[in-house]
Parts: sequence; structure tokens; C-alpha cells
Amino acid sequence: MPLPPTPKRTRILTILAAFGFLALLAAGPLNESGTIEKLFALALILDCVALIAFLSRRFAFALIAPSVIFGGLLIAGALKFHYLTTPLLAPDLVYFLNRDLLEVAQHYPSIMFALAGGAILIPGLLIAAWWLDRPRLFATMPPSSRRWLRVVGALAAIALLFAIDSPTGPFAAVFGKGMWATMNDRSYIVDFFTSFHQTEIRIPPVAADADPSVVWAQSATDNPPVCSGRACTATNKTGTAQEHPDIVAILEESTFDPTMLKVCTLPAVCKRKMFEADGRTRAHGPLTVHVWGGGTWTSEFALLTGMNHATFGDAGLYAPYNLAPRVTHSLPDDLHAAGYRVIAIYPMSGDFINARNAYKFYGFDKFYDGQDYGLSWESSDSDLMQVFDRIYAQEKKTIGKQPLFVMMLTLRQHGPHMTPLKTLPPPYDKPLFAGKFKPQDLDDWINLNLGNYLYRLSMSDTAIAHIEKTLLDGNRPALLFHFGDHQPSFDGAIREIPKSVPASVPDPNFITYYMLKTNYKPARTYAYPALDLSFAGALILDIAGIKKDDFFQANALLRERCQGAYLDCKDKRLLDSYSNYIFHHIRALHD
Repeated sequence: MPLPPTPKRTRILTILAAFGFLALLAAGPLNESGTIEKLFALALILDCVALIAFLSRRFAFALIAPSVIFGGLLIAGALKFHYLTTPLLAPDLVYFLNRDLLEVAQHYPSIMFALAGGAILIPGLLIAAWWLDRPRLFATMPPSSRRWLRVVGALAAIALLFAIDSPTGPFAAVFGKGMWATMNDRSYIVDFFTSFHQTEIRIPPVAADADPSVVWAQSATDNPPVCSGRACTATNKTGTAQEHPDIVAILEESTFDPTMLKVCTLPAVCKRKMFEADGRTRAHGPLTVHVWGGGTWTSEFALLTGMNHATFGDAGLYAPYNLAPRVTHSLPDDLHAAGYRVIAIYPMSGDFINARNAYKFYGFDKFYDGQDYGLSWESSDSDLMQVFDRIYAQEKKTIGKQPLFVMMLTLRQHGPHMTPLKTLPPPYDKPLFAGKFKPQDLDDWINLNLGNYLYRLSMSDTAIAHIEKTLLDGNRPALLFHFGDHQPSFDGAIREIPKSVPASVPDPNFITYYMLKTNYKPARTYAYPALDLSFAGALILDIAGIKKDDFFQANALLRERCQGAYLDCKDKRLLDSYSNYIFHHIRALHD
């Protein structure tokens, strides 16, 4: 039976669908990083076209649906890579597709536009394509034969889809490129679909070539010397001695020492006291962090657990969800053993990235939700310090001579850094670096972002000076540790600014700062070319004179033996020995 003439609207829709599908192929499969990646993405898309064609019998719709869905994944992947330098992965749909994403998007117009556009355009286009197209495929076949063909064809397409997206299938090579390659290339389709398998937590396997002679348990003489007696105690107003210092750790959001930028030589705006050592400084310098432009929660994980989230593959990016419940050793655990009360002051809702639950797993006694104290995205560091003053005074009044550990996060330095310069106070109300640094002048965009950053940094500097005075001028022994969790993104532009970092640093984009001060004199100070954030917890324990458990003893030994380097330690056999010890002997993560 001959087919009736194709309606004009269907012909037009088919032509548009073909152009859209060709655009998808150009932006997607043909733009993947390697030949095998290109073939993998092409096979996925073509198989989806076949599956939808068998299910719907609509040819134009079978072209449009993959174009819209895969196109949306491409846009989302490009946006995530632009802001966080990591591609869109399958767990993002579980962990981050919630109201927290909407709160973040309010501050990034491009993300908000993409979300709003996707929410309207994707279902709208699919509905319109379905309505305008007609089920004309296989129309000349008898109904019974057509049904069997559709069932067999759909089942075959589904089976092929699973085979394509299988680590043991014909494209096994794309699953074997490793976590680092996945996180740093721009193969958005490949990265998303392989991540269904790659984001399982992977404990490093036993390394066969590890140095078997290395001992990771510290003896009494091997322990770093710590403060004792009057050097580590002070008398409070009740006349009773506090045995250990109060400890305050401040995660300074998106903060680094701007003198690291070769162009930032203006003393009035580039040099800040919060980065300068003085008589109370016990350790300071460049800090190696594990994320760039975002991912603060992984820096929290590194400080509190002594581990680098990248060790566990792509799944490590979701540490507050999948790693925190499995941690067996944490900084709060050692503090509890020494008699500490451990609290957190969070600048956002505790529901953000599962923070409240994660901090409970890390071992915190109390979680202070920022929203309960009027804190928000726009809250300055000074606003947070006012909240700190209230909570710290209240806690110390309640617990008396019991030592207190406070983990506090700031937020104001988070991007975007796009407030018009003319609205900022002098000298930030105009481009600070325009036309002054030949031959590489900083463009308007970098001047805008850097001007905003330096203005907010001036407020951070004031806030740090306040908390130094509160803690270190007080009548209790105190330790203050503050650090940058990652560099800001400036929408990727910060990568274009030349940086001065130690020669041992493999990537200048993963360097911030740390500063540790006390109002008592410990037996020694510490200095490293660059300190990995994973070692900061044990360093705090050492300078506070607190006994370390097996994990942090080993952590401190690796810190000294590798001079502050962790995964980039030059002695790979030593590093393998450490990995074997913490993961397969003392089991840093449980099942």
C-alpha cells in the first residue's frame, strides 16, 4: 500500500531535524578528544536514533530527540568545565540537581539562563517535534510484522546501547584513560557516559613495588617535638589551666596571595598582612590544593581526613556523600581523644552539598547553620566574624577550660567577581593594571575580576586581623590556621595571568596559601617549599601538642619525608608504601 503524501510541515521539520542532528555531530562526536572517543560518541548517538525510531516510528523525532538531549548534555558539560574545570558526570544528576544548584545559579547569569532555557526548550522541542511529526516508518508493512520488527529492533538497540557503554565492550579503551585524563579533557559525551562506571569509589590497589622497609608508626623519639608545660598552657579567668590550645581553622573561600601573580606589584592593594609571617607564625607558605575554581567540599575533606579525594577516582568529587560515611580516621577523632569539643560554623545552609551530614560523619559535635545566623552568599568575612564572636564566647562560657576546635568557612570571595568597578570604593573603582604591564596588558575582564578580588581581600584581611586579636591576644592558649581552598576562576581567565610558584609545584593553578599562628611558642616551626592540604590536619596536631593516632602519625611522617608533597612526592616507592599502609593495613576507609 503506497504511503500518502508527506505533509509539508513534516517535510520542513525533517529538514530542520537533519540540520540540528548534523550540528550535534559537529559539536559532539567530531569534537571529542581522540578517534576512539569520536567513534564511541557517534555510536551512542546513532544507536539512540535507531532506538527512538523503532519505538516511535517518527523519523524527524528520532533525529530531534538525541539532538536536544545530547545537545543539553554538551552545554551543561561545557558550563561545568568552564566554571569548575571538571566535566559533567553522571552522579551530578543525583547529588547536585537540587535547590542548591538554583541558589548557585542565581549568581551566575549564564548558568541561570542555561537552566531556564533547558527547562523550557527541552520538553518544548520534544513535544512540538512529536506533534508535528507522524508515525510513518514501516507503514507499508503489515501491522503484525511491523510490531515484531519494532520489538526486535528496539531490544537490539537497547542491547547495543549497553554493549557500547560497557567497560568490557567494543569501546573498552575509552574507559581506561584514567581519572586524571577524564577530569581534564573536554570529551563531554564520553566523560558523562563512561562516568556511570567510573564514579564508583576505588581504593588504590596494593602496590607491589612499594618500599617494604619503611616504618609508618612513630616511636617516642620519632615524634616531632611539641610544646609542653607553661609554653602550652594559659590560665583563664577562673584560675584553672587549659591543657590544650583552642584551635580555629578558617577556610578562606577562593583565596590566594595575590603577590603570586607576577603583575600584582602594587603594595597598597596586593600585599596583605594575613599572608605575612610575624613572631607568632609557626608555619606558612604556598599550599597545594586539589581543585581549581570550585569544589570547596573536597578541600574540607582533605583538611579533616588527611586524604586527597582524587585518590579514589572520579567518585572522590562527591566526598560529602560517598566518602565521608566511610572515613575511619579524622582530625576531629584525634581532637576528641584529647578532650576537645569540635564545632563547625557554616556560612550557608547545612543542606548545601550534604554538609551537615558530612560534618557529622567527620566527627563534629555541633554544626552551626549559617542561615540561622542571617548569613548568606553576600555575607562578608566581617559578618562571619561577628557570628564567630557570639558562638565562640557562648561555647567557652559553657565548656569552661575544655579546649575548643572551630572549623569555619567564609564565602564572600566566591565568584562571580563581576561587580562594576565604578561601584567599588577607591582605589578599586578603576582598572588597577590596565596598560601598565607590557607586553601582556591585562584586559578589561581580568581587571574587573581582579579588582573585585582585591577589594574583597581587603575585607578578609581586616577580618583575619580581628580574629587574630580575639584569639591570640586572649588569656587562653590558641592556634589559628587559615588557608585558601582553591583559586577563583574569573571565568577561566585567571589561568592567563603568569604566576610565581616554587619550582617543585607541578601546576601553578592548584596553589593557594596557608598561615598557622599561635600565642605560645612550640618546640619547633615548620617550613616546606609547598605544603599539600592533606597534611594540614597532622601539622595542626603537631603544633598543638596533641597525640596523633596511627593514621596521622603516618601522615606526618610522609609530610616530613616528602617535604610537604603528597601525590607528587618524588619518591614513588615511598608513596606506594604509604598508600599500602593507610588503605590496606589501618584501612583509612571502611567498606
